[in-house]
Amino acid sequence: MLEKARTLACDVVVLDLEDSVAPEAKDSARARVYETLRNYGACEVVVRINAFATPWGRIDLEAMHAAAPDAILLPKVEGAGDITPVLGRIPVWAMIETPLAVLNLPAIAASGVQCLALGTNDLTKAMQAKDIPDRRNLWSVLSQTVIAGRAHGLTLLDGTYNDIRDEAGFAESCAQGRAFGFDGKTLIHPSQIVPCNRAFAPSLDEIAQARRIIDAFAAQPGKGAIALDGRMIERLHVEEAQRLLALAQAIEGRA
Repeated sequence: MLEKARTLACDVVVLDLEDSVAPEAKDSARARVYETLRNYGACEVVVRINAFATPWGRIDLEAMHAAAPDAILLPKVEGAGDITPVLGRIPVWAMIETPLAVLNLPAIAASGVQCLALGTNDLTKAMQAKDIPDRRNLWSVLSQTVIAGRAHGLTLLDGTYNDIRDEAGFAESCAQGRAFGFDGKTLIHPSQIVPCNRAFAPSLDEIAQARRIIDAFAAQPGKGAIALDGRMIERLHVEEAQRLLALAQAIEGRA
């Protein structure tokens, strides 16, 4: 799996030392990840360490400070105080996966992290809730995570979709995540990469419309609002169009 991940068309590979590793394998997994990071290539690599409440968290952190991944993903974050011991020269990503983390989202977002990754499976379990297709029991959490993250300029990742065989359901989940304002989604299988990239990247129609908005305002520089295709378009729409085109260009540059 470590070798295969090098070749995948995802933006980031997350190497996991937490939930996917059995307790008796923690030390060997840490050693394997450490060796892997010495020569993993150009792919952006993030390592999810164990929580500090476990026997392995601080050992993981020390090892990753030496291995220097692109970021450290900290699970079970419940407040800004959980972030402080991890901050250093390596960027920190925080997993939001407990009710207390949701209550403390503003402080966590302001703590110095660079990314909020929503852990919907753990959060649903902790809420004693049920998985439902449209995730309406998580809508409040989705919005709160995006609002807190945007207030501090963070990257925002929606949670995983568990049914690998349900392509339509996965596509709907990606579209929903983007509609809420997330930048991307954490994935559990390579088959999810292409549809996820497609969902979170600007479509050709969106790119064309963004260019039309920018061109329309350029043709009427003195206007604060104009009519385009029967809609009132303001300067805020120009800013959003520029952001979308910049994202499209960045994606094209990585292709």
